[in-house]
Amino acid sequence: MKDSSTTEQVSAKRKISWRRDDFERRFGFEGGRYTKVGSLCSFLMAAISSVLFYGVLALLPPSAFKSMFTERGWTTYAVVLLGFWTFYILFIKTRKIKLQRRPLNLPILPEESDFTLTVGTVDEVATIIANNAESPKDFLVYRRIIQTLSNLRNFGQVADADAIFRSQAEQDENISESTYSLVSGFLWAIPILGFIGTVIGLSSAIGNFAGVLTASSDASELTPALKDVTAGLSTAFETTLVALAVALALQLLNTFVRKSEEEMLDACTEFCTQNIVMKLRLTDRRGAEGDAEGEA
Repeated sequence: MKDSSTTEQVSAKRKISWRRDDFERRFGFEGGRYTKVGSLCSFLMAAISSVLFYGVLALLPPSAFKSMFTERGWTTYAVVLLGFWTFYILFIKTRKIKLQRRPLNLPILPEESDFTLTVGTVDEVATIIANNAESPKDFLVYRRIIQTLSNLRNFGQVADADAIFRSQAEQDENISESTYSLVSGFLWAIPILGFIGTVIGLSSAIGNFAGVLTASSDASELTPALKDVTAGLSTAFETTLVALAVALALQLLNTFVRKSEEEMLDACTEFCTQNIVMKLRLTDRRGAEGDAEGEA
């Protein structure tokens, strides 16, 4: 009895918990459900990182790299802030994806090799899931299974389990896609900000050159002005260079994070198929055979 109680205590301590382990909730923020990232936590992290970034730049000696970020107008500051914001959204997402994968490593079926899932054995699976997680519905795979088990318990419709799982998988994919809307908007806005900075720089350079032409018609005085204009043009394009470089790096990161989340959703579907759907099909087949023998 002592060994049994000790085992139960250990298993209770090892329960996975979204409320405890979610990255945002660890810092006191209301975390987004499943893989959704809240805006406040990621924005504050981005703002702090931007301030630190420019604080470090302020301590560096003058250089071309420093001037690209500090002497190219407000658009570069906006690019840096949105770049950090996008990065932290994707970073937090990776932590949430990792947390949603944890239930896939835990068993949800009794150890009997011949176990089949029926209306009478639904509670056994539900109990194991409850022992695995403090709040099972906070995990995508457990939410799918709980809804299917509830349908089986209430209606006894075994044949509909596969359809229910497919419907839930499509719903989860749609929800997952919607969580990237803010990232997609930022990835669109960052290059646009770079182009705006370039246009502002070009306008300023051309305006200065027009002023020189108006003030003097002497060709000897135009040569220094042309040098200033060409120098202004070269620096104006640096805003686009910075924005495109930031957007490229973030787009690559976004691709890897999306791939990771898609693989997680596929793993959830496979987990449900192997542990629930296949067992239900075995039960249906035996039940059908039993009915056929009874009629004979």
